[in-house]
Amino acid sequence: MNISKNEQRALHVLALGGRILHERGNGPKVTAVTCVTREGMILSDFDLTVFGKLRRKRLIESHAGSPYRISKRGRLSVRAQLDNQGT
Repeated sequence: MNISKNEQRALHVLALGGRILHERGNGPKVTAVTCVTREGMILSDFDLTVFGKLRRKRLIESHAGSPYRISKRGRLSVRAQLDNQGT
């Protein structure tokens, strides 16, 4: 499966205990997302396009309106990396 650098970065944050906070408009569609690390820092290059790709590939999931977290498939797809702040 092809996973871009931004998607890998987000998956690393989620694998280390992060979460994706989402906001919905008037309907069921997600209108804004924020990827938050375990320490409370915000991942700057995370946007709706990266969120959509991760969701379409079923690498993240949400249960009963809770924040999105990494799925089992996502944990298996994330590449091992010593430091996810790479170049």
